[in-house]
Amino acid sequence: MSKLPVSCPSIAALFIVASTALSAQAQSAASPTLDKVKSQGFITVAYRDSSIPFSYLADGQNPTGFAWEICGRIVDEVKKATGRADLQVKTQSVSSANRVPLLQNGTIDIECGSTTNNSERGKQVQFATNYFYTGTRFLVKAGSPIKTLADLKGRKVVSTTGTTNILVMRNVSRDKGLDLDILSAKDHAEAALLVESDRADAFAMDDILLYGIKANANRPDSLAVVGEALQVEPYAIMLRRDDPGFKQLVDGTIATLVRSGDFEKLYRKWFQSPIPPKGVNLNAPMSDELKANLTALSDKPAL
Repeated sequence: MSKLPVSCPSIAALFIVASTALSAQAQSAASPTLDKVKSQGFITVAYRDSSIPFSYLADGQNPTGFAWEICGRIVDEVKKATGRADLQVKTQSVSSANRVPLLQNGTIDIECGSTTNNSERGKQVQFATNYFYTGTRFLVKAGSPIKTLADLKGRKVVSTTGTTNILVMRNVSRDKGLDLDILSAKDHAEAALLVESDRADAFAMDDILLYGIKANANRPDSLAVVGEALQVEPYAIMLRRDDPGFKQLVDGTIATLVRSGDFEKLYRKWFQSPIPPKGVNLNAPMSDELKANLTALSDKPAL
């Protein structure tokens, strides 16, 4: 067999070119979201009005927050992947009630808020790598003898009406024989007031919300968040189902943030530094679950 002329590309080179082209075609075919935003020239990013510090309107007009900044990095990667440096970013406010249907019907392309990644929602949407973990913990007065769940035995515990936290506390009281006196408050502010006025011993709620309540109290040092988290649940960015190409891009962006150290910088900025609009520091330490997931980079849902 004669040798190929020097001017001809090698078989290996041709194979690489062909493989790259096929790979690009496969990725495009597997990513309807990227195809959609490329053709229309814009991507619609959903935000929450008041999910501090994840996604909220600090000035009443422009979204900001931990999740919002992460989505900004994702949009940068979308521009590269689509070759659309001119890609416009449209924003859309969503609520707990409409965020899933608006994603499913194509009104929004990605949701950046404080949505729990659980198995039931996973039947309707896709979740990216988990980027926060929360769970039911307790707000008590500073100096309280209550440090653990067991310390609540026979005491008054308040939570907000209509939340899963009340159900969690009822189940825990029954299963562990704690004989809790469980009170219902109309909102988080009323529940915190019951603790501050000694009409309840503890307020059971998602720990990140408790840190926010504590930070915004008239006397933050008078309150403490205690106990091991019950029913730990992950938050994650929400995507449409059956779009492996877009999920790969989003997960890859988060992985890059983690490996570069930028994820931890963003965490410190939003959870351990003064944040707008009041310049309050939530002083929320990174959970053990989140620390572990910075290594695992898992999108495993809550049950």
